Amino acid sequence: MTKPARGFTLIELLVVIVIIGILATLATITLSSARSKARDARRVSDIKQIQTALELYYNDASSYPAATAVVSGSALVFNSVTYMAKIPADPLLTAAGATDGGCTGSATLSESYGYGKTGTSTYSIKYCLTGSTGSISAGTHWATPAGLQDP
Repeated sequence: MTKPARGFTLIELLVVIVIIGILATLATITLSSARSKARDARRVSDIKQIQTALELYYNDASSYPAATAVVSGSALVFNSVTYMAKIPADPLLTAAGATDGGCTGSATLSESYGYGKTGTSTYSIKYCLTGSTGSISAGTHWATPAGLQDP
């Protein structure tokens, strides 16, 4: 009498490997989408925090800070009052030429959110979303003293 062979056949092993590969691919795609949405949510949160700090600055200084004072990684300070300890940089676009969906990275770290000042009573902050976040659609947007602008 012969003993039956124990173990798996080559076909059975290949089928299991293919199924694991498909599941791994689906998980990677889902994770990538979640990361992109998280970056967009952080961008909107960063912009709102910067706007709040700028409004507090404006209340004390009667003007918005110069563009050279609003640099990613630095503090926003007026008369020894710190309004923001560290101005945030875009979560992905801090390297020149970096891309995230339809958004392209800025030339320098200090311009990652593109702050600009016009006169003493207005400013604009340029930012880009790869997908819609809340009521804000994908694409390039501007934040001004009037709020987040959806072009």
